Amino acid sequence: MHTSTLMMIFFILLLVVSIWKIYAFLPNRQLQDDDTTREATEQLENLMIKIIKQNATALDNKELFSLMLEDNDFDKKKFWRFNQNRLNHLLSHYFLQNPHVKNIEDIHNM
Repeated sequence: MHTSTLMMIFFILLLVVSIWKIYAFLPNRQLQDDDTTREATEQLENLMIKIIKQNATALDNKELFSLMLEDNDFDKKKFWRFNQNRLNHLLSHYFLQNPHVKNIEDIHNM
């Protein structure tokens, strides 16, 4: 066998081994505390709307955030990464889905 043939065989073998090692460390299943799924986003949106409608006055983002964290339906183990930026993203997503709604007060008045 020539040297180039041996080098090609070793290259292919080591390539297969390295690809297998990378595959072994990639996540294969969904984590229990993954809050980026569609179901988790819908759960947070429903909680957000519930809190907005329950309040007697229109809220601002910071008040809404603190009320969501204090609510009994808020799963602190699953949504441990939830922060003000995530709430702003949820509000923007809701406003895009409902073009007739422009702010939190509009949601409250619905």
